Amino acid sequence: MTITKWWVKPRKISVVVDNNSWILPYAKELVTWCNEQGDDAALCRNHSNIKEGAVAFYLGCVNITPPDILALNKRNLVVHESDLPKGRGFAPMTWQILSGDNEIPICLFEASEKVDEGNIALRDVITLEGHELCHEWRHLQGQKTEELCKKFLCSNEPLQMIPQTGGVTTYKLRNKSDSRIDPNKTIIEQFQLLRVVDNERYPAFFEYNGHSYKLTIEKT
Repeated sequence: MTITKWWVKPRKISVVVDNNSWILPYAKELVTWCNEQGDDAALCRNHSNIKEGAVAFYLGCVNITPPDILALNKRNLVVHESDLPKGRGFAPMTWQILSGDNEIPICLFEASEKVDEGNIALRDVITLEGHELCHEWRHLQGQKTEELCKKFLCSNEPLQMIPQTGGVTTYKLRNKSDSRIDPNKTIIEQFQLLRVVDNERYPAFFEYNGHSYKLTIEKT
């Protein structure tokens, strides 16, 4: 019986984005790159599009992948912007920027039935200068996401998957109310919050004299 090594080309690769995430253009770039390198890659917008293959990358996904879907591929990988197991959960990049961090850990790890608990394949860092607004730091995040996926695929043999160790912390889900600005505080005091707001999806806002006002921020 011939045993196919999943890391040997050509490979069937699924790049999964199950919502209208900002990561979509970077996912499409990854698919194009994979196909140019001799693999057979496709962008999947939901679980029903995922085919049996070698590798599935889950980028910016909001739905938990059931075991029967994970079983379709030899490797199922997720990108997460924290030093796992620290910073499991939601919007890790946003929470760290709010804390004033400019060195944001990022890792590629194996998807598992329990969210954010899989073994780590690769670790790296996204370096910020402290002035980047949402679309700018997202661009750096998208580039680093592609870079980790490409590095994994370019390995001539399977990378060692390292179990997560250490204390666990978890970030909570953010919503539109988290973009509230306090009109009694200065802009400087709230600059990190202004850096993470999305001008379209969840813009900064403040309330005054019974009315709500929207703020947008951009560089001139």
